[in-house]
Order: sequence, then C-alpha cells, then structure tokens
Amino acid sequence: MKVETLIVGPLQTNCYLVSRDEGNEVIVIDPAGDGEKILSAVGERKIAAVLLTHGHFDHTGALKYFTDYPIYIHPADEIMLTDPAWSVGAKFGDLEARPAATDFIQEGSKIHLAGLDISVMHLPGHTLGGVAYEIDDVLFTGDTLFCHAYGRVDHPGGDLSVLMGSLKRLLKLEKNYYVLPGHGRPTTIFQERGYA
Repeated sequence: MKVETLIVGPLQTNCYLVSRDEGNEVIVIDPAGDGEKILSAVGERKIAAVLLTHGHFDHTGALKYFTDYPIYIHPADEIMLTDPAWSVGAKFGDLEARPAATDFIQEGSKIHLAGLDISVMHLPGHTLGGVAYEIDDVLFTGDTLFCHAYGRVDHPGGDLSVLMGSLKRLLKLEKNYYVLPGHGRPTTIFQERGYA
C-alpha cells in the first residue's frame, strides 16, 4: 500500500492519498482544503472515493472538488456538512455548506475500494460520528488520536468521557498499527500505549 500525505487547509490538516503500490486508483481521506493541490497530487490516477474521518470544516474544505465521486461519512456527522455551527466553521468564518455524502459507514462497515479492503471503527468523542479507517496495518484516526495527544471535546458533539472510551479501545488493540492522524506526525498504537 502507498500513502501520500498532503498538509492542507487553514489548520494544517493531513489529507491522505491511499492506493495500491502500483495501482491506478486512489482514495482521498479528508480533503481539508487546497483542492487543486490535492488534484495535482492525484494526477492521472482515478479517484475511487473520498473517506471522511469526521465532519469538521477543517477536514472537508475541498470536498466541493470531489462531487463526482462517492463521499463516505458516519451518519452522526452528516449535519456538519450543512451546518457551520456543528462543523465549527462558523467560528473561523467558514460558512460554506459542503456537498452531501453519498454513502454512510458505521462500526464494522467493510468497504473495498481501489483494490484495498477497508474496515471502519466508530470512535465518538471528538465528534458524534468520528471514525478510524483500518487499511492493512494502518489506522487513519482523524482527530481522535494524535501523536501523544487526542482531539478536542469543546465543540458540538464532543464528550470527554466518550472520547476516553474510544481511546481506551484503540490502546487495547493487539496489533501495533501505524497511526496516521488528522494533524501532526504519525505514531503507533504501542507507542501511544506507553505514553498514556
């Protein structure tokens, strides 16, 4: 599997392009902004779908560039695509509604895209519908788990006790997943377990 990281948008969000090593299809995870930069990185490859880890404005800013493709989100975060108060965009002057999702995922969902098998973990706490995507030995955790940190809970849908439950679930995983978060540098499950 090949993963390309683009740091885009107003809050320096990690957007990931995921593909088979020699594949001509790519999955876009969290198109946070700078849509033309993302499309340039995609190049001649075919976009299989867009996966959203959650609906905050700083993870969806370039979604309008991808309306020709399937857009996946957890239904509990769907409101964030249309309501800038829920997406926190209103606090940053971003009042633009996002394109509607085409597909909804939930705990245990299995998706096959771009030759990759993807499993979904529902990890609420940062938002109601936050998820992680498991692809091979990699977890794309959005803003649930960072390197030595975790997501904020002071926005709509945030709940510290719920987030702590999601983090405990992640840290109990038996496999030492490589963690690619929504912001900042990568980490691993075992590294975060030792830090906690």
